[in-house]
Formats: sequence, structure tokens, C-alpha cells
Amino acid sequence: MYGFGTLVNVLAIVAGGIVGLTLGRFLKKRWQEGIVKAMALTCLFIAIAGFLEASVTVTDGALHVTGILMAIVSFAIGTTLGEIVDIDGKIVTFGEFLKAKTGNAKDPDFVAAFVTASLTVCIGAMAILGAIGDALRGDCSILYAKSILDFVIITIMATSLGKGVVFSAVSVGLFQGTVTLLAYFIEPFMTAQAVANLSMTGSMMIFCIGVNLIRPATFKVANMLPTLVVAVLWAYF
Repeated sequence: MYGFGTLVNVLAIVAGGIVGLTLGRFLKKRWQEGIVKAMALTCLFIAIAGFLEASVTVTDGALHVTGILMAIVSFAIGTTLGEIVDIDGKIVTFGEFLKAKTGNAKDPDFVAAFVTASLTVCIGAMAILGAIGDALRGDCSILYAKSILDFVIITIMATSLGKGVVFSAVSVGLFQGTVTLLAYFIEPFMTAQAVANLSMTGSMMIFCIGVNLIRPATFKVANMLPTLVVAVLWAYF
């Protein structure tokens, strides 16, 4: 079935959100705050691990870091484009729309939870490569693995951030669905170097998400999203 992997991913996020919301009712506010900090710490170390995997090589027993110039240029160009378009503002507006249409108008944390969760589950090579594999080869293995990870992440987020987290399923459906539809055009660009660049810059954005969980609104991560496109194109220059 075309797009089946994304469907499974969406259902996994919804299920994780429901489980998290159910558990969250039994947690004290202090416990929820502790969970948010634990999630932040996890995001930071996942990001560091991804960055090192994509950028550090060992040659003759010596460590070599690559891709620094790529990251600097990609973030400079990508964030500038994102700020001009104001992607963050548009995602927040979409979050406000969902908030009103789903009967959560009185939830002050809905939009922030929606944006944070959406970025967490959409950023990364797994979303893109998984959707491409699903579309072109009927191989959903990457998206199945991503679904398990997202289920765990969303369950934990929902216990402390609230209902907005569940609706990140909409973002995943739209994003991965679009990649699935455009798979024939995207795949030729996803060389090994392009994937490495994507993983490196994506990991840096996940680090920013972790920082935002500790100090909200420190980074407008959504406005950095064009960086991923620039990083992939960098592989051809």
C-alpha cells in the first residue's frame, strides 16, 4: 500500500499521545517538569551523537571533523530564508487553527506543545529516507523503526506538554506524505554525502529543540528548516 509506512507512523504518534495523556493525569506538576528536563537532556545527547556520527571520522588513529563549513553556510543561508518566509509563524498559525478547531482553545500550552513535538518527529533523515523507500520500493522498515521511536518520544512528551503533542501526527502525515508523493524527484539527490549533511544539520536542530525544552523560545527551529535543503544541495558543490 502506497504510503503505508507513514500511516503506521501517524497512528503510532496518536497512540503514544493517548498513552502519554492518560499517564499524565496521574503525575504531579513537579514530576511533569522533571520529565520535560529529562526529555531535554535526551534530545541534547541524541543530537550530539548524531552530529558526531555524521561529522567525525578516524584516519590513522586520529580524529577528523568534517562538514563544519557546510554547517555554517547551510545554517546561514537556510535560516535567512526561513526568517524571510517566517516558517515558524506559519506553523504557529496552523497550530492556532488546530487549537480552535479541536476544542482546545482554553489550553495555553497547546501551540507550543504542537510545534515542539512536530519538529521533533519530522526533523531527520529517517523521515525522508523512510518515505522515499516506502514510495519507490514498498520498503517500510525505516518508517516502522521511526514509528517505534516516535511512539516512545510522544508518550513521554504528552505526559508533560499536553494535548498539542498528539496533533504532531498531522505534521508527520503532511510532511512524509509530501515526500512520498515527490519521492521520484527527491531520491536522486539523496547521495551518501547528502544524507550525511542532512543528518549533521538535523542533529544540530534537535539540539536546539532540547535547549528550547529547558529555555522556551530560545531558538526558532522551524525557521532553520531550509537549512536541510541547503545541506543536501551542498553535497553537489
